[in-house]
Amino acid sequence: MARTGRPGLLHEQKAELWQRWKAGETLSDIGRALGKHAASAFGVVAAKGGFSPAPRSRRPGSLSLAEREEVSRGLAEGRALSRIGRDPGRAASTIRREVARNGGRRVYRAARSEERALNCALRPGWHLTMLCADWLPESCRANGHHSRSPGG
Repeated sequence: MARTGRPGLLHEQKAELWQRWKAGETLSDIGRALGKHAASAFGVVAAKGGFSPAPRSRRPGSLSLAEREEVSRGLAEGRALSRIGRDPGRAASTIRREVARNGGRRVYRAARSEERALNCALRPGWHLTMLCADWLPESCRANGHHSRSPGG
């Protein structure tokens, strides 16, 4: 489904926003520098409580974008998973799991897999809270998660 409304800030713009915010600039000045309204800057800052997010880092054993592209090229050439994994020094089971969790041999794409990996690595706190509060409270409580909503 297409997104409606005004486009948000790009990743680079958010990085600049936080750099300027840490330097003590006002939201009006930041918005002007980014070519956006101050309310756009306020929305980003307020969502994080005024604290810039910690830089994202990867687990040392995770596949890099370059390795995912190598997997994609190997699949396009019809190579066996064990052979694809041999070049970057990965086990065939690692490559098999990567391909399986991202749609299989026919639909695997490195960029989409990379984006999915980054999104899955985000901390689940907010999503879990929303899940417990609104959608499946019995299931969450059964798994030891407690709702933060007044009714749960």
